[in-house]
Amino acid sequence: MELDGLKYLVVGAGFYGAVVAERIAEVLGKRVLVIDKRKHIGGNSYSEIDSRTGVEVHNYGSHIFHSKDVRVWEYLNLFCKFNNYRHRVLTKHLDEVYSMPMNLMTINKFYEKRFTPGEAKEFVESEIKKFHIDHPANFEEKGISLIGKPLYEAFIKGYSTKQWQKNLTELPESIINRLPVRYSYNDRYFSDPYEGIPIDGYGTLFENLLGHKNIETELGVDYFDIKDKIPKDCVVIYSGPIDRYFEYQYGQLGWRTLRFESEALDIDDFQGTTVMNYADESTPFTRIHEFKHYHPEREFNPKTTIFREFSQFAKKGEDPYYPIGSDSDKLTYQKYLAASKNEKNVIFGGRLGGYVYLDMDQVVTMALNHFKTKIQSF
Repeated sequence: MELDGLKYLVVGAGFYGAVVAERIAEVLGKRVLVIDKRKHIGGNSYSEIDSRTGVEVHNYGSHIFHSKDVRVWEYLNLFCKFNNYRHRVLTKHLDEVYSMPMNLMTINKFYEKRFTPGEAKEFVESEIKKFHIDHPANFEEKGISLIGKPLYEAFIKGYSTKQWQKNLTELPESIINRLPVRYSYNDRYFSDPYEGIPIDGYGTLFENLLGHKNIETELGVDYFDIKDKIPKDCVVIYSGPIDRYFEYQYGQLGWRTLRFESEALDIDDFQGTTVMNYADESTPFTRIHEFKHYHPEREFNPKTTIFREFSQFAKKGEDPYYPIGSDSDKLTYQKYLAASKNEKNVIFGGRLGGYVYLDMDQVVTMALNHFKTKIQSF
């Protein structure tokens, strides 16, 4: 790994870092070094073949690419082709299976009714009015004010308690912006026009993104181990946690992380779908992923791999997944944001660098925009 004379260093080989690196290499024609402390590229979107079953698994939980942005879709199609997978989610509550997001099928099955769309909407509105929560003060009150108490307690309360590991009355109402309810039988999870899984897997997509002759990739390298050796005029594009960059000067930001239990099974199909949520608090995990269903175009052996997913708060040093974004977190982040503006030749981006929840397509959009508005100006 040669640092002398280096002009561009990208920290993190996820979507943000990989896209930025590809643009520097292709458009500017410059050498760029990409480092990642993990032993693989792709960040949390990485996938690989499970040698036990031959099934391609998403190492950090299900990642379904979807987007409304044709620019992002066309850009990624330069590096991979997508299959025609369309995501649908089911949830178990009291040993019954329901369709998510809540739709007419969910409502009718739960209430044992045969509502028309108009009748279902009127019924749910009547359930909401029973509690007269005009100014919800916490997560639970906000949830009830959006869908009524029965639906909230069946499908939101237990699942969210496992996610947040707190009494939901202790969480701010601002966490819930909306709870989608469809008064039709549309059970597609996403409504975006572009959706699918890379046919050859996310691992191959990232290999192609980082395969340019001007890109050098070094894995198992921690930025903070080489920070003092980086040339002063090198542009650093940093996509790690912003609080870690500043050595937690203003305190640690709140992050959630995930833990997975993997199991290889000698059966053809475990649950008949890619993702099954478990809504009841009595089940310790939040959902089970069965990855072979993401590739209906592939032929598999009569074996399958499942991941049980557990949610927990990220401790210092653990891989962060999602920003919590409490009121105190927002205040702390503003301090880091102000400090970041004083960092010469450093650009912060991605979900971790910006302390913001982003879907994969939004990360790609950010990377393309940052390249155009920030990196090209150096």
